Amino acid sequence: MASILKVIKALSDPTRVRLCLLVENHSLTVAEIQTILGMGQSRISTQLAQLKQAHLVDDRRSGKNNFYTLHPDVDDMPTVRQLLEQSRDELEEWPNDAAALDLVLAKRRDKMRAHFDQLAGRFGRDYVPGRSWKGLAETLIKLMPPMVIADLGAGEGTLSQLLAQRAERVIAIDNSEAMVEYGDRLAKEHDLKNLEYRHGDIEHIPVEDNSVDLALFSQALHHAESPQRALREAFRIVKPGGRVVVLDLLQHQFEEARELHADLWLGFSEVELRAMLQKAGFTQIESSVVDREDEPPHYQTLLAIGNKA
Repeated sequence: MASILKVIKALSDPTRVRLCLLVENHSLTVAEIQTILGMGQSRISTQLAQLKQAHLVDDRRSGKNNFYTLHPDVDDMPTVRQLLEQSRDELEEWPNDAAALDLVLAKRRDKMRAHFDQLAGRFGRDYVPGRSWKGLAETLIKLMPPMVIADLGAGEGTLSQLLAQRAERVIAIDNSEAMVEYGDRLAKEHDLKNLEYRHGDIEHIPVEDNSVDLALFSQALHHAESPQRALREAFRIVKPGGRVVVLDLLQHQFEEARELHADLWLGFSEVELRAMLQKAGFTQIESSVVDREDEPPHYQTLLAIGNKA
């Protein structure tokens, strides 16, 4: 943890306070911050570097981009949280900053939603990275039906429909209305009365607390703006004694995935995913790489499982 003097010095500049407020609940790139603040890259990078030295801001590299967010140490500094909260009312620029932030995030969500709206009804025919049947089989082996399952970021629900054949109940969540409508139609066609589709965000899951036995992310977490927030939400909805299963891409450098598949994160390292699960509250975490594709860019599939005590 940084010294209190470094923290005080870092927060003495209004621009640095504005930066802290922007990344308090969101992960942003320098380019996105430029769009919001209308400042040059050099100035923003300099201010972010000072905030990093004070342990107020942290960054994570994903491909060519660095994503900045509030440092985890701030959770142990309630005074800093209080100062940031009070500064919202004092900073003349904050209302405009907040509006610009909302616009940047909305464009990000719209881009992702448009991508998946176009894919509705085509997942069975079109290629999706990491959605290998070998990887899915590894996940299914771990399941213990009958149980209540939340399929988070379900897409059109191919996996949900498979699980519904044996599960007590499956709740499929996706933020694409087209995907939800298509999946709901398929569920009715196959008379899967225990399968329910809900339109919603995996970072704000429309499911009650402590209500599911298993929360499943199948190639969904790398689309989340905040994977950590999504995992915390999964912890919230899982019953004590329940589990979370994450099937995602191992960290890679195929930058084109951002445009081709609307990926926000270029996968996760095994160590990183385990740390996020632990921070979300899960215990007895198991993880392994379960598949590697033969064709370039040679995506690898990472499986992780955590328990809720």
